[in-house]
Amino acid sequence: MALISIRGLSVTYGIYTALENVNLDIFEHDFIGIIGPNGGGKTTLVKAILGTIPYSGSIWYAPGLDDRYGRAIGYLPQQNNFDRSFPISVREVVYSGLQARKRLWKRYTATDRKRAEELMEMTGISLIAQNPIGEISGGQMQRALLCRALISDPKLLILDEPANFVDNKFEKELYDILRTLNSQMAIVMVSHDIGTITSVVKTIVCVNRRVHRHDSNEITEEQLYNYDCPIQLICHGDIPHTVLKKHEEK
Repeated sequence: MALISIRGLSVTYGIYTALENVNLDIFEHDFIGIIGPNGGGKTTLVKAILGTIPYSGSIWYAPGLDDRYGRAIGYLPQQNNFDRSFPISVREVVYSGLQARKRLWKRYTATDRKRAEELMEMTGISLIAQNPIGEISGGQMQRALLCRALISDPKLLILDEPANFVDNKFEKELYDILRTLNSQMAIVMVSHDIGTITSVVKTIVCVNRRVHRHDSNEITEEQLYNYDCPIQLICHGDIPHTVLKKHEEK
C-alpha cells in the first residue's frame, strides 16, 4: 500500500526550478536512499513531503498519515538547521517530537515518558538527558534528534544526512537501528554517501531536478548517467580508489 503518492510535483524558487514534474510513490516498509548532486533537489523533495514549502502538483497521504494534529512522519533534519543555543535539555528535545500530536494543555503521559527513556537508552544518551543541548557533542545531538523523530511512533521516518556529525561506532549502530525499525515503518534517507547507504537501503531514488526510482540497492555508473545524476560513484575494494570520468579524445 502506498503511504504517499506524488504526482506532477514542481518547486520553484524565483526563476530557479528545483524540482520539475516529479512522480514518486512511497510504500509501507520501503527503505529508500535518496541520492543526487548538491543542489539537485534532495532536501527540497523532503520539505515538500513534510509540507513546509509551497509547490505545484499533488501529494496524497494515506489515511492516518495525515490528520488534524499533524502528519505521522518522523523527521531527522540536517543538524545545522537546529538551533543549538536554544536553552533546553536533551530530554526536552526528545519530548518535542510529541508536540504536533498533542494539544497545548495536555501533559506528557507515563507512556510518553517511558518511550522517551527507552529511546534514549537505545541510542546511548540516557546519562546526559538533563544536559543542555549547547553542552553536548554533535554526535550526541544527532542521537537526541533521532529519538525526537521516533517518539511519536511514526509510519514514515525521513532522515536528511543522518550520519553527519556522528562517529563511526554510532554510524554502524544507527544503520542497525534503522534496519530494525524498517519492519515497523517506511524509511526515506537522504545521503551523499552512496557506498554506505547501498548496503543499508532497499531502493535508490536519484534526484536531480527530476526524480527516478530504481527498485534495487545496486546502482551502476551507467544508471547514474541514464538518470542524469552526475555524482561520484565510490566503490569498496582491497585498494582504496576513486574512478574518475575518462578523458575525451581530442
